Amino acid sequence: MDTLPLTEDLTQVAERIIWFDTPEKALSDPIMFLNYAMRYALPEDMNIIRHYVSDEDLREALVKAHPGIIDDRSWAYWHLKLDMYPPPKLPERHLEDVTVGITE
Repeated sequence: MDTLPLTEDLTQVAERIIWFDTPEKALSDPIMFLNYAMRYALPEDMNIIRHYVSDEDLREALVKAHPGIIDDRSWAYWHLKLDMYPPPKLPERHLEDVTVGITE
């Protein structure tokens, strides 16, 4: 999936659901943006997003989901909505996946 366009309506949605980053950065990572949207977007926000993404894009966002963003309820909902039910386990973070700058 390519980056999402930096349109006025998507920019406003990005500002609401990924308030801690710039819309440009949020929309440049569509998987992460859609993960946050699946968790935090209002129905009006999803109507706007759906003008730019397909069901296949949403499925890809679920398959490649980042750990710790989507909650259990949203995970189950979107898998059901996109004919991917039953959902697999939510993605998890593992300590060994994190590189820590510890020196001996």
